[in-house]
Amino acid sequence: MKKAKLFLHKLFHWEYWPYQVVYFPVYFQYLFYVLKTRSFFYFNAVNPTIKNGGFFMESKKEIYDLIPQEYYPTTILIEPNEKIEYILNKINEAAIEFPLIVKPDIGLRGTAVKKIHNANELEAYFSKANFTVLIQSLIPFKNEIGLFYVKLPNQPGKITGIVSKEFMILKGNGKNTIRELIHQNNRYLMQLDALEMEYQEKLNTILPNGETINLVPYGNHCRGTKFVDASFEITLEMEKTFNSICNQINGFYYGRMDIMFESFEDLAKGKKFKIVEINGAISEPTQIYDPKHSLWFGWKELTRHFHYMYLISKHNHNNGAKYLSFSEGVTEFKKHNKHYNTILDF
Repeated sequence: MKKAKLFLHKLFHWEYWPYQVVYFPVYFQYLFYVLKTRSFFYFNAVNPTIKNGGFFMESKKEIYDLIPQEYYPTTILIEPNEKIEYILNKINEAAIEFPLIVKPDIGLRGTAVKKIHNANELEAYFSKANFTVLIQSLIPFKNEIGLFYVKLPNQPGKITGIVSKEFMILKGNGKNTIRELIHQNNRYLMQLDALEMEYQEKLNTILPNGETINLVPYGNHCRGTKFVDASFEITLEMEKTFNSICNQINGFYYGRMDIMFESFEDLAKGKKFKIVEINGAISEPTQIYDPKHSLWFGWKELTRHFHYMYLISKHNHNNGAKYLSFSEGVTEFKKHNKHYNTILDF
């Protein structure tokens, strides 16, 4: 029954369709640009200071190092196999307090991102992590968006879309267990297997009336977050603010900035916000996944942004940025697949 219910939900909501289907028209566009640039990996030049343009195998820590420190949370990098005493010492030196966030330095759609509440949880995480990890202070702001920024050749930068994120928040009624409440929402139900691993017996707890719980406090679509198109919040003031910010990030021309913030009014003024991370060439204009949008709308936005990436890459290449050679690109892609399997095994 559960499988049939979820199958029908996926069938009638294209946001869950395989990316091979969603990106079907983009493949032809990509091949056209390959012919024009004579490079299968032309997109490497879209953000020259970010490894592979931000398409694969890019280090989040190296990207943070490009950003003025006041715009992102306190962050430290921990190599694999470090002892817990060393890790706790580094946390104390950086003045990071529990709860905190841990995530892979080279990430994959929110996999292995965890909110850690104490030293025991931290030790358990690092006992399994065989990859480089970032530890970050918890950002205090309540709202999260993805803001897509594009700086076309010889033009000021612009915000091409904003996606707001509705987290998996359950509200108790004093009667149903957390598990039963999850079954009442198809979006949440699709995450049940992962939630069972995370919460185990806690899912059988009855949530008191009016009490809420954020099941997955990370704004990632594949982990249950609902994406809502908030592009109507874009203002001239906000674009001016983010042009000023992005002009301070050397070599950043194209990508999505995931941001936590207090209010859109403050954000437009450049106040009370932090950049969670910046995604480069691999970025999607994720406002397309708002359930109100049609597949046709999604295709138009994807092809529009792919065209922007081509124009920027070509311009940067003409100014000295290199395209990856075919052999270099294949090597990087193999590294990506290997790392992907490592993260999935976490």
